Order: sequence, then structure tokens, then C-alpha cells
Amino acid sequence: MATDNARKVVIVGGGTAGWMAAASLTKLIGPNIDVSVIESDEIGTVGVGEATIPTMMTLHQLLKIDQREFMATVQGTFKLGISFENWKRPGHSYIHSFGRTGQDCWAGGFQHFWMKGKQLGINEEYGRYSAELMAAKAGKFAVLPNNGLSYAFHMNATLYAKFLRNMAEQNGGKRIEGKIVQVDTNSSNGYIDSVTLESGQTVSGDLFVDCSGFRGLLIDQTLHTEYEDWSNWLPCDSAVAVQTESVGEPIPYTRAIARDAGWQWRIPLQSRVGNGMVFCSKFISDNDATESLLRHVEGTPLTTPRIIKFRTGQRMQHWNKNCIALGLASGFVEPLESTSIHLIQRGIIRLLQMFPYNGIKQPDVTEFNRQMRDEFTFVRDFIVMHYHLTEREDTPFWAHCKSMPIPDTLRHRLDLFKQTGHVFQAAGDVFAENNWTQVMLGQGLVPEQYHPIVDSMSDEELRNFLNGLAGNVDHLVNQLPSHQAFIANYCPAEPL
Repeated sequence: MATDNARKVVIVGGGTAGWMAAASLTKLIGPNIDVSVIESDEIGTVGVGEATIPTMMTLHQLLKIDQREFMATVQGTFKLGISFENWKRPGHSYIHSFGRTGQDCWAGGFQHFWMKGKQLGINEEYGRYSAELMAAKAGKFAVLPNNGLSYAFHMNATLYAKFLRNMAEQNGGKRIEGKIVQVDTNSSNGYIDSVTLESGQTVSGDLFVDCSGFRGLLIDQTLHTEYEDWSNWLPCDSAVAVQTESVGEPIPYTRAIARDAGWQWRIPLQSRVGNGMVFCSKFISDNDATESLLRHVEGTPLTTPRIIKFRTGQRMQHWNKNCIALGLASGFVEPLESTSIHLIQRGIIRLLQMFPYNGIKQPDVTEFNRQMRDEFTFVRDFIVMHYHLTEREDTPFWAHCKSMPIPDTLRHRLDLFKQTGHVFQAAGDVFAENNWTQVMLGQGLVPEQYHPIVDSMSDEELRNFLNGLAGNVDHLVNQLPSHQAFIANYCPAEPL
């Protein structure tokens, strides 16, 4: 394989990951390769990845996806951030919004100016200076020129996979129906040669993309790729999901509501609401978690609650031999910050960048794995922070989270912010300075000092600066239509 051309790509598994990969490969490399997706109607997908982050637009732009058509097809609504409720303590809430807050300077982020303002008695919350956050609170939204608002999507993941499948097939991708019963590897180098379906059909390939979900049919069951377990830092190992009828207009943000042994998500679509509970089975049973979720949902359930078991962590090699794992097969960091689809997208874009036209080269494999591991690790630390940085000790689960050890990389970030107010975005970290700042402040971590460059402004100049920023936010938000009114005009859902 080191000298063979990679021309035949076999994607094992459909769902969001499989069809994102197929749509991207056929659209962007299409004529040079043959792309097949093996998918079984008998095997369901997890299908609850219904919230995204703004980076999703990068792939959509590459694929030249029409946003209005996409949103209408997937019954979508817009997302300006996530409301975290009961995380710092019961009854407390804050919003982690997209976009920027306030205005930075070369020496430090806006949080330094905001902290000095607090000392002067300007007691506005940090989020007061974010247009996205204030629009979310007001239930308003619009797609503005020049990226005037940073946003992402809520969508029906099953409809999204169908949308991408249609795109892939239009560009020459082929779907093969069937369940894989055997995987054959090369006796000399261990590469995957082919897979055999229940029907007896054999599908050979040069490059295999494992999108088989938690089963990891190729990356795990065949190649036995090592998995790095993160459950000591992320104790939740289960989820229960259910869909409900809408009982009101959709809000332009996701809700993440902390419960006694985990947290509940609420994702509004045009046609329904996606709900679920992520929980730790050591602290609550499946039945009790399901009862808790059903007790807290709004609207009549449309589906039977479904339990999903998982183990947080990642593959030590996302690319092993001639197999690349995407989605749940590559690793799993729970959906608290809606990063699952982002990580799929990053794997796809890296594959496109390093596609082995002239055979698999080890430096490409090594670099792909290094970048994917780093990116997963940054997301891990960001998620762990939400659990650990809390005042809660009111239940055994939260007492455990508050006292548990955390990764050294996260400990450094928290200490740096607390002692200096500094945040630096690392290369490959999807979360920028403002993301880290919003969550650290929201969870109750307040810096002990601000950067002295702020003192170059007089107190009066600082007051005017902060008041001017707040006024700009108000001016923008006041001009926006309601989220529902914008959707009704821009992308009303196609009938199911």
C-alpha cells in the first residue's frame, strides 16, 4: 500500500459522519476517486447530534450548500449559544455565546477592561457586551452581512444525513445496502483488503473510513486500535434521549440544565424539540434518569426514550494503516458544547488535505493523528472545566466532580486565568479566548488582577468605552426581528 494509489474509498456506516465524509469526498475530490457507503437499514444511528457550533459553516461553504435550502430541509433553527443552568449552583444561569464580547486590545482580552469597570462600580455582567448573548436573551435573530452575528444551527440529524446522502449520490457516490459480517485483512501488512456483507457480496477498497459508531467495526474490532479512556475526568457514561412536541416558539440557543447526576439538553427545532439527559450510571439508574428526563420535558413525547451507553475518550490513532475513524468510532466527548459534528468535520478536512492519492505515507498518518489527538484533548479540557469548576456539593455526583483530579493542561489554564486574567488560544483549539473567559466567569472563577494596560485609560474614558460598547449592542439587538419571525420568512421547514 505504501506505493499503491488510493482510488477506491469505502465508508463503513452512514449517519452524520458517513454521509458528511461521502458528500465531502465526492464533491471536492470526486472525479479522481470511487466512493461507496455501506449502510444497513437494520442498524440505527445515534442521531441525536442536533446542535452545532459556527465552524460547521466552513464545510458548508466548501460544499457550496445553500443555507436556506439546508435549514428548510433539516427543520432547522438558529443557535447563538448555550444557556448553562444550575451548573455553578442551583438556580444560577449564564449563557456561553458565540462571537466576541466587547473589544480586545493587543495586550489582553476584553475581560481586563471589564474587571477594571467592576472596580469602578460598573456592575454590568460580562455578557452584557455580547450582541449574540443579548440577542439570545431577547429571542431575536437575523443573518447579518459581514458576519454581524456569529451563529450555528439546531437541526434534525437524520434529515441532515439524508440531505448529505442526496448530495453525495448526485456527485457519483454509491450506497451499498447491507450488514458487514466479515472483514479481511492483508496477511503481509495488516491493511484492510475488503469487507463481506451478509448477502455474500464482497466490497474491496484502498482506503476505509470507519463511521460505524461506538462499535468501531474496523478501527477497534478489526485493527484493535488502542483507546484512551477519559472517564476518570468525565464520569458520565450514559444518555437517554426523547423527542417532544413544541409548546412554544423556538429559542435561538441550546439549553444545558444541570440535574442531580448529570445534565439535560433541550434543542428546539421548527417541528419538535430534541431532549436528553447525560448522566453517570454510578449515581443514578437508567430508569431513574429516564423518569427525571420525562418529568422535566415540556410537551408530549413523540418517541420512546432511548438509552445510549458510551465511554469518553479517543483512539490513540485516528488513522491506523489504511483505516481512518470518524465520528463515534474515533472517540467521544459528550455533547455539552456541541462539538461532535465539529470533530467529524475536522477529520474530514484533514483527510482531504492529506488524501493518499499516491499511497499512504507515514508522515501524513503521524501528522493527522497528532492534530486530531490535540483537538480532541482541547475539547476534553473545555468540557471537564464545566463539571469541575462548580460551587455545587449538594449531591454525591456534584461533590465528586468538584473534588476530582483534572488534567494538568486544564489546571494550568484555570490557574493562569485566576492569577492573571490571561487566556491564550492554543493552536488547534476550537475554543477562543472569549469562549474560555465566558465559561470560567460563568462558573464562578474570577481573576485576581487585570492587565495594567487598562490603567492607560482614565476612569472617565473607561466608562465611556464600556457604555459605548453596551450602546452598540443595544442598537443592533433592537433592530433584529424575533427568531421565529426570521425563520418563518427565511427558511420555513419543508413538510415531513
